[in-house]
Amino acid sequence: MRIQPIDGFEWVQEAGGPALVCRPLEAFAHHLYTTRHWSLGTPTAEGDAAWDQVARAAGVDRDHLVRVRQVHGAAVVVRKAGVRASGSGSLAEADIVVSDDPSVALVIQTADCVPLLIADARRGAAAAAHAGWRGLAAHVPAVAVAALRREFGSEPEDLVAAAGPSISADRYEVGVDVRQYFERQGFESRSLERWFLPGRRPDHWQFDGWQATRDQLTDAGLSVERIFIASLCTASDPDMFCSYRRDGSPAGRMAAVIRPRGVKIPSTRTI
Repeated sequence: MRIQPIDGFEWVQEAGGPALVCRPLEAFAHHLYTTRHWSLGTPTAEGDAAWDQVARAAGVDRDHLVRVRQVHGAAVVVRKAGVRASGSGSLAEADIVVSDDPSVALVIQTADCVPLLIADARRGAAAAAHAGWRGLAAHVPAVAVAALRREFGSEPEDLVAAAGPSISADRYEVGVDVRQYFERQGFESRSLERWFLPGRRPDHWQFDGWQATRDQLTDAGLSVERIFIASLCTASDPDMFCSYRRDGSPAGRMAAVIRPRGVKIPSTRTI
């Protein structure tokens, strides 16, 4: 039985299996979050075939998936419409991808980390970002917003953001090292108190990545009404989601994919 998402999310059935979409985001950019039922969700998945499946769901071929080698940081890859991609074909090390090119689909993969998708409702640009605790400590949500603004002129009030399934605070115990890392990154005490909830053991906390994502997006200028959190815990649902913390190295992966619309929309004041 599928756990029902909240906050504007709903289940859809794709050729690859069940997937999740955020309806307010879908109004401005085609996107989806895959589940462990997809080929990518199995530890033995063959890479090309698994990514072909994701690409078809996004309406592109595999060569038009913009992927990165994720390193738990905040580096950004930019793909602009009309600019030919350069390089040897190897994946760049980054955790954020931004583009205004409707011929491509941006994709990241997760197995507990926050999969964050953002669309500019007026300019048609989009972002896909991967944020575990290290990424959130590196301000990934704010960096993604800043990249859209810098590269495409996006204004925060025009952005719609959706965070798909990821590990919940209840299942995400962290120690002193993690809290101190956030402190060194300059986060205020009021933020740390919202993100690091009382733990079940001394000197441990339950880390709330959902709240950290929401707070960082609002601090970056997004309206709270345009931020959507699925509130589905990957570690708590082995039938539907991949989870590294639950399963370790045998865990598969899930994809979050978004395709920029690439056209301007006159009105953005309502969703």
